[in-house]
Amino acid sequence: MEEVDVVIVGAGPAGIATSACLNHLNISNAVIEREDSYASLWRKRSYDRLKLHLAKQFCELPYMPFPPNYPRYLSKNEFVQYLEAYVSHFKITPRYDRVVETASYVGEKKWCVRVHNTLSDVQEMYLAKFLVVASGENSEGYIPQVEGLNSFKGEFVHSSEYENGKKYDGKNVLVVGSGNSGMEIAYDLTNWGANTSIVVRSPVHILTKEIVFLGMVLAKYLPLKVLDNIVVILGKLKFGDLSKYGLTRPKLGPFFLKENEGQAPIIDVGSINKIIAGEIKVVPSITKIQRNQIKFENGYSNHYDAIVFATGYKSTVLNWLKDGDQLFNDNGMPKHSFPNHWKAEKGLYSAGFSRRGLFGISIDARNIADDISFALNQNKKSN
Repeated sequence: MEEVDVVIVGAGPAGIATSACLNHLNISNAVIEREDSYASLWRKRSYDRLKLHLAKQFCELPYMPFPPNYPRYLSKNEFVQYLEAYVSHFKITPRYDRVVETASYVGEKKWCVRVHNTLSDVQEMYLAKFLVVASGENSEGYIPQVEGLNSFKGEFVHSSEYENGKKYDGKNVLVVGSGNSGMEIAYDLTNWGANTSIVVRSPVHILTKEIVFLGMVLAKYLPLKVLDNIVVILGKLKFGDLSKYGLTRPKLGPFFLKENEGQAPIIDVGSINKIIAGEIKVVPSITKIQRNQIKFENGYSNHYDAIVFATGYKSTVLNWLKDGDQLFNDNGMPKHSFPNHWKAEKGLYSAGFSRRGLFGISIDARNIADDISFALNQNKKSN
């Protein structure tokens, strides 16, 4: 049994940022990670051409800015290099290959975390005054239930398994999901010679990274409604009316949707020009899959060789957290919205669940470390 002030579950950016903030304040902590490396989603489960969609000043972790020679928009490899330097600088030492089986609040105001070490095949136990859930929103890839999917004779994968489109040259590929990952994967597939379609079920805002950067700068000074009006106008000037291509705009503004519903705008990497040129076909929701034939709600059907599900992730917190109903809902997401999502009673915290990307992770990490430091100091005074 090991006793520390804080146990952190998850060694993604949220977990290592929280550990860094705690180390900065000399608060003992143990980071528990089920994979064999930190930031495994970035290292092993992201496609080759992935880049940060936001400018670097909105993506840096606490106490360590990006090197000045880094570009404004980082590639996946550049961000991983930054994380390597970050972990080394703050002396973060995650315990890898450890699967949390249960975490429960026990007597003496402590959390008991039972862990299976998959390398040594032994059980470990940690006791801590505080528990930080940093396994994040992207814990497990989500593939929706689609009628007939089990009959599909081609390949279907989640976007976390997609690396690049090399093997899909000349094949008919359907991308399901029109978020940033889906749009970028569709773009990549066409560059590799695939005949690409993408399912777009809902209205989406299409913006450029420059428009989003301007919006994030102006957000410090303008009311949300005014900001959204400016950003929408710029988006219209850049892309025009895309409704004839199957892309419509939501009635609510992009920054409002991001802040209140966690729905990010599409930051175009070149997919829109390919949609206009007919190289990427936009289709509505799937109604049925019958072997390799896929039917859509507008009556269109086509033969596909592969499907890539860019349909997001789901939280797995409730699989192991036994006393977390004060903080998490039935979907394993915080009950309360930002900025009140990160803290509950009994020393329980969440990091990386704000739906605000790396910028939100940095806010969470600082808040959690400061709150724990305050609680520990108060406890010392009372004793």
